Amino acid sequence: MKILFTWRRALLGLAAAGVIGQCAAFSFGAAEEAVLIPPPALDETTQARSETAVFAGGCFWGVQGVFQHVKGVKQAVSGYAGGTADTARYERVGEGDTGHAESVEVTFDPSRISYGTLLQIYFSVAHNPTELNRQGPDTGPQYRSAIFPQSSEQQRVAQAYIAQLDAAGSFKKPIVTRLESYNGFYPAEEEHQDFLTEHPTYPYIVINDLPKVAQLKRLYPDRYQEKPVLVKAGL
Repeated sequence: MKILFTWRRALLGLAAAGVIGQCAAFSFGAAEEAVLIPPPALDETTQARSETAVFAGGCFWGVQGVFQHVKGVKQAVSGYAGGTADTARYERVGEGDTGHAESVEVTFDPSRISYGTLLQIYFSVAHNPTELNRQGPDTGPQYRSAIFPQSSEQQRVAQAYIAQLDAAGSFKKPIVTRLESYNGFYPAEEEHQDFLTEHPTYPYIVINDLPKVAQLKRLYPDRYQEKPVLVKAGL
């Protein structure tokens, strides 16, 4: 939604300037509730030691923040997928007509965590897969629920898992997550990387995203790591 996007951008500038205080200053709705779901019956089998997955599930600040606290994740980068390089910019994507979705590229070690387990966390904690072209307070196709499979095996596992969850009635409404063709991932601007960690008192983060990290720790304690894997630590 254009008005909300404008507020996010304005408040982002204030956060960067260090003048945003506690969450009481603004209201951005409420956090999505996590749903405990079973693991996928079909999972990927690989001998690889490194693999990537690309997930879209609303504002990338929270999705990145969740995956940065998952054991076996080597890196989680906020960015854009679904569109072209020339429109892969925050303000342009916010117009909602570029084909891009705010996304996160997750690099992980399959010997420590499987693609199927990442999907379980994505559907359960990172976002609400039953919301169409929106997520929490954010609306528009740039906030859609989408997976960009990196291989035919990822496509097969994701399709089977969605069918499994829908058949089991794991959510109150049908899953609307789209499986989209991957045509490139474009990292977001530096100010958007590690945003949850760098701005833990930013109102949007406090209300919408810190609860997701807490839910990850509560529902999947064996998968949770206290210290996040940060993008800027590797720069």
